Amino acid sequence: MDQVKVALIEQKLDDLKPIIVKLDNAIEKLSEVNISVGRMLAVHEERISKHEEVDIILFTKIDKLRDKMDADNDGVLQRLRGLERRVWMVVGGLTVLSFIVSPLMESALTSPSQSSTMERGSS
Repeated sequence: MDQVKVALIEQKLDDLKPIIVKLDNAIEKLSEVNISVGRMLAVHEERISKHEEVDIILFTKIDKLRDKMDADNDGVLQRLRGLERRVWMVVGGLTVLSFIVSPLMESALTSPSQSSTMERGSS
């Protein structure tokens, strides 16, 4: 009876050997996958950190560009205001000049015609 038990146990062990080999293979493959995943994570973390550095550099450049554009915009606005001021000064000067010249032109244009009318009447 003991021999039957031993034989039965040996048979069960023989049946379990392929399962144990398969488990060992699966464990080895899982270890390899774990190592590969670890390497991929390290590479991705490095890429992410590089992208963060690039983002910081880009945002810094964008901020500098925005500041330069604001300064350029302020300069253009100041130049436009100065030009607008000059245009209004010229318009005002022309208006004043037209008021000054208008009576002179009117008197110069009407004087000879009145004098010629008077000369005709007196002759």
